[in-house]
Amino acid sequence: MHAWGGKQVEEAVAGCVAALGKAVDADWTAVKAGRLEWDCRQTATHMAGALLAYAGQLAGRAQQRYVPFEITLDGDEDGLDPADNAGVLEVVETTGALLVATLRTTPREVRAFHPFPFRSANREGFAAMGVTEVLLHTHDMAEGLGIAYEPSPALAEDVLTRIFPQVRPGPTPWSTLLWATGRGDLAGRAPVTDWLWSNNLVIPAGRLTLQGITPAAARDLRQGGDGGFEWIEGGPFEGTRDAAGMLVKAYEAGVHRPEWGVFALVRTEDGRAVGGMGFHGAPDEQGRAEIGYDLAEGARGRGYATEALRALSEWALARDDVRSLFATVERGNAPSQAVLSRAGFTRVDTDSAHLADDGELAYELGR
Repeated sequence: MHAWGGKQVEEAVAGCVAALGKAVDADWTAVKAGRLEWDCRQTATHMAGALLAYAGQLAGRAQQRYVPFEITLDGDEDGLDPADNAGVLEVVETTGALLVATLRTTPREVRAFHPFPFRSANREGFAAMGVTEVLLHTHDMAEGLGIAYEPSPALAEDVLTRIFPQVRPGPTPWSTLLWATGRGDLAGRAPVTDWLWSNNLVIPAGRLTLQGITPAAARDLRQGGDGGFEWIEGGPFEGTRDAAGMLVKAYEAGVHRPEWGVFALVRTEDGRAVGGMGFHGAPDEQGRAEIGYDLAEGARGRGYATEALRALSEWALARDDVRSLFATVERGNAPSQAVLSRAGFTRVDTDSAHLADDGELAYELGR
């Protein structure tokens, strides 16, 4: 999977400057930005501030909150004049370049604070948020100023498959992104009045982290790629690719929920992925969720699956909507049965529970 982030931020910012540069002679303070309460100048200031904030979060490795600074374009007591509209666009270009430089120098495993929804994001997440800010607010300003603007379909699809995993694809990526953020209508779908993007969930698990796989990464894994992870030799195993395919189908059907998807098991010591683990979907009406996993052959026999399964089970059973977890395993797969037992799962009657097919054993873990 190709590296994603810096190039896309550059493309988004360049498109913004090209579009809004046609309206630098207008009064940006007199025009509302589309459906926003802000005027166009306030919106441009917010856009530049978001790009700078994302660069600051990553560069400073912030973990608990936003770094407490903000941008101003209104001049100061030392005699600096407020920026005109062309100057505002220069600031957008500059803050975009700062984010690009930060993305390109930040290691893949670094995560920094962002509140929505799991309190952290990696460099790809911050890049996707930055691109989204630019695309949407350029649209808002262009709408208010009466000028044409539409980004490339690939750019809109890139952010949808990275930070809008809960949104079912629509007729076009751009119309879908506008609808998903309350800026447009789609036939057969109710208007959106409240929305948030969703960075991937990461769960610590001793020597590993469980890193949520996005629809973009799942598509790549299904097609034989690495999903953006650096795998040990022999990985990813076929079970992870199969699970990625299930995730893509759920995403395309509009039923994918990122916290109930698939996770890559990544070693903290070197950032290399050793396997996959996740759910077959959200909990059912009885609060029961099915879990599955696999490891690359070179990672087996080292306790990784047990550590990951304990951590994921603890995370799931702490939720109000989960009462039990279950897993099925082939009767001849003694190592996998041992993993389940060490993680606290107990064997259950498959006939009464209707949990397993012929030739499989069923295991369950309750609160």
